[in-house]
Amino acid sequence: MSKPLSLTFDPIARADDLWARRWGAVPSMAAITSIMRAQQILLGRVDAVVKPYGLTFARYEALVLLTFSRTGELSLSKIGERLMVHPTSVTNTVDRLERAGLVSRRPNPLDGRGVLAAITDRGRRVVESATRDLVAMEFGLEAYDAEQCQEVFELLRPLRIAAGDFTEPEPEQQPAAESGGRPERVGG
Repeated sequence: MSKPLSLTFDPIARADDLWARRWGAVPSMAAITSIMRAQQILLGRVDAVVKPYGLTFARYEALVLLTFSRTGELSLSKIGERLMVHPTSVTNTVDRLERAGLVSRRPNPLDGRGVLAAITDRGRRVVESATRDLVAMEFGLEAYDAEQCQEVFELLRPLRIAAGDFTEPEPEQQPAAESGGRPERVGG
C-alpha cells in the first residue's frame, strides 16, 4: 500500500476558511473535522501494531478489560458497558477472540441467560506483548508529551460527560489544611 502524496496545505484549515467565507465562522466545524481525522490516523496506527497478533484495537481493548477484572472474566453486558459499545459489537468481538483462542465463554452462574467471557493464558500472553508494542509507539501519540496528552484528555472529558459516558463525581469536601480551619472531630 503506497502512502498518499502529502498536500502542501492543511485541508482542514482550508475548509475552515472556505466555510467561514460562505456561512460565517464556525470553529466547531474545524475542531470536529480535526478530531475525526485524528481518530482515523490513530486507529490506523494502533491497528497496524496489533494486527500481527490477530487483533484490532477494539479486540485489544476487550482483552485489556478482561485483564483488569479480578477474575479475568466479565459478562458480555459488563464488557459492553465498560467499553461503551453496542451489545452486537461485544458479541462479535468476543466471537473473534474466542475463535483465536484468546478468550473462552462459560455460562454466568449469577444470571441463567448470561455469558461470561474469560481471558485465556494465550490471551494474557498476547495482550502483554501487544501492550509492550503499543506503549513503545506511545499509542500513536508520539508527537505529544505527557502534559499535552493530559490536556487532550481534559479537553475531551466534558464532551464525554455531556454524552452520558459517566457522571461527574461530587466534589469532595476540602481538607482542613486547604480550608484554613481545623478538621472537625468525629464522634465526640
